[in-house]
Amino acid sequence: MLKIVGRQVTNDGADDVEEEVMEFMTEGQLYEKNGSVYLLYKETELSGMEGCTTSLKITDDTVRMKRFGRSMPINTVMEFRKGKRYEGYYDTPYGAIEMEVLTNHIENNIKCGMAEGDSATLHIDYAVSLRGLSESHSRLNIQIL
Repeated sequence: MLKIVGRQVTNDGADDVEEEVMEFMTEGQLYEKNGSVYLLYKETELSGMEGCTTSLKITDDTVRMKRFGRSMPINTVMEFRKGKRYEGYYDTPYGAIEMEVLTNHIENNIKCGMAEGDSATLHIDYAVSLRGLSESHSRLNIQIL
């Protein structure tokens, strides 16, 4: 079981600041392959991405997140590594938008060799800029229960 908490603070460039918190529990799959840990889970209606699957590839201090789905045509990749920028595209049902991700902090306790029943956490603090549309500061916390 996974407990996932996402916090997003969006600033539209004016004085308007909006904070959104999403928290849900779901079943996930955890496996190891070629020295990396993979964590997969299905998005729910609560996340706004029902029908999508999120895959996390965790290797040392790098986390690569991929969201994809058939019922919702999304195929987005983000890479998180402290102090590094990742440029890519954020897919929406209306088309792709240029995206830049800057990872401020990452704390990973999910490692290869975990035994079934072990608990672990992953915390990522990052900023996202969708070119010309919005900028946000986000925190993603995943806890394996």
